[in-house]
Amino acid sequence: MLFRLIRSVVADLLRGRIVIAYTAFLFAASFGLFNLGGDTSKGLIGLLSLVLIVVPLVSLVFATAHYYNSYEFIELLAAHPVPRATILLAQIAGVALALALLVGIGLPILLYAGSLTGLTLAAVALVLSTLFTGLAFLAAVVTRDKARGIGAALLVWFYFALLHDGLTLYALFLLEDFPLEGISLGLLSLNPIDLARVLVLLQLDVSALMGYTGAMLKDLLGTRTGIVAAAGVLALWLAAPLAGAVWIFRRKDL
Repeated sequence: MLFRLIRSVVADLLRGRIVIAYTAFLFAASFGLFNLGGDTSKGLIGLLSLVLIVVPLVSLVFATAHYYNSYEFIELLAAHPVPRATILLAQIAGVALALALLVGIGLPILLYAGSLTGLTLAAVALVLSTLFTGLAFLAAVVTRDKARGIGAALLVWFYFALLHDGLTLYALFLLEDFPLEGISLGLLSLNPIDLARVLVLLQLDVSALMGYTGAMLKDLLGTRTGIVAAAGVLALWLAAPLAGAVWIFRRKDL
C-alpha cells in the first residue's frame, strides 16, 4: 500500500509544471556554473551555494503547499482502513522523490565532477531536500490554516539559512573567554544547512570559505571519524521531523 501511494503521489506531481520548471532551472544553473568558471572546484562551490539556499526554500514551500492542496484526498484516505502513518509517509516520500534532484543536479555532477566531492554534494542536496520536506509537513500538520503553515515554513528557512549563523557568531563572541571547540560543535549541530556546508567544504579542503565556525571546526571534523559523526547528526535531523510529523498526524483530528 505504501509504495502504491508513493507512486500515485509522484505520478501526480510529475504531471505538474512546477516540478519540471524546478528541475530545468537546477539543470541549467548547474551546467552554467560548471562551464562559467572553467574549474570543477569553482563549479562545485557555486553549486553548493545554490543548493544550500534554493533547495531548502523550494522544498519547504512546495511541500507545504502540496499538503494543503491534497488535504481532501488525505481525508479520503484517512476514512479508509489505511494507517495514518502510511498516508503521511507516502505523501512525504512522494514529494521528496519528485524533488529528488537526480536530473537537475545529479546529472551535471556526474558529467563534470563525478568524484567523491561531487557525489557528497549530490548526497547532501538529496538529504536537505528530504529533510526540509519533512520539516514542511511537520509545520503543515500542526495547523490547518494554509497561510500560517506556509508562513511557519518560511520562518524555518529564514532561521536556518540566514539567522542561525549570525546568532552563532554572536554567541561565540560572548563566550570568547571559554573553550570554543565544544560550543562551536554544538551550535553547528543545531543547523543542518551548516552541517551540509561543512561536509562538502571539508572534501574540497577550502576551510577559508567555511566561515568562522567551519574553519574553527576543521581539526575536529576533518578526520574520517568527524565526517561520520557529522553525517550521523545530519541523519538525526532527517529522521526527527518525519517522526514528529507522523506522531502529530496520527493524533490529529482531521
